[in-house]
Amino acid sequence: MSRILYHYTDFYALNGILCEKELRVNNVLNMNDAEEMQLFLRGVFTAIWQRLVDEGETEKALRLQTKYEELSRKRFEYSAYAACFSTFRDDAAQWERYAYRGKGVCLAFRLEILEELTGGAISLKKVFYQDDVASHPLVNEIHDLIRDSDLSEYNPVLWEKLREAWQNSASFKHPSFSSENEIRLVVMPFNAEDFDVKPRYHVAKERIKKYYPLNLEEMCSRAGYTIEDLISEIIIGPESTQSPSILQDYLRDLSLNRLAEHVVLSDCPLQIKI
Repeated sequence: MSRILYHYTDFYALNGILCEKELRVNNVLNMNDAEEMQLFLRGVFTAIWQRLVDEGETEKALRLQTKYEELSRKRFEYSAYAACFSTFRDDAAQWERYAYRGKGVCLAFRLEILEELTGGAISLKKVFYQDDVASHPLVNEIHDLIRDSDLSEYNPVLWEKLREAWQNSASFKHPSFSSENEIRLVVMPFNAEDFDVKPRYHVAKERIKKYYPLNLEEMCSRAGYTIEDLISEIIIGPESTQSPSILQDYLRDLSLNRLAEHVVLSDCPLQIKI
């Protein structure tokens, strides 16, 4: 894996990261893959359901279907929140999709430091791109628990495995997104006793979005680092009109003098045609 991860975004988010020292993690279900989280969960439950039917456990298969429908109705309550990164630097597709159609920026994050900032409800996950999850180990584990359990009663071991399935679902996307080569900083806030970050809400013209603000300065400080240790480079997008010298002045005014020396222009020949 690349030792640098790239975060494509716009200047508004850049200001939040560098001035406010916050990294927003957004609801995975609001991201651009309509199959987010459901792809993995549906695959796991379908594989288990089929095995139960084949074994003659029709009643348990029907109860499993009911459990899946209950979880699906609560998907926003149990949803993961994430910030997305790629191992690809200066990538045309990601400039267009995630950096305001090439008018934004790309921030280079050092992977080894990001890894040190994780723990508890926060994890760093490589995204897998496949639509067949029948061979995933959780299928066998959950199947065996269901086969040997009474689904009408609460089973803490089974619940923990279902929670694990939710966690894994945040790192699966449809294969058509495989060109992104994505890594995610994932937060699973539900039932996380060690996660005390309060959610915030972004009010836009068309809807209200919920997100969690991670305090990067505090997280870095606890691990013995600064923001400038974490972020090593800023690339200005290929369609951006941003003056590099003004961006450097902005960084120096934030006392990010070292980072100001690592502002570069994209080499990507992306041209957005209207």
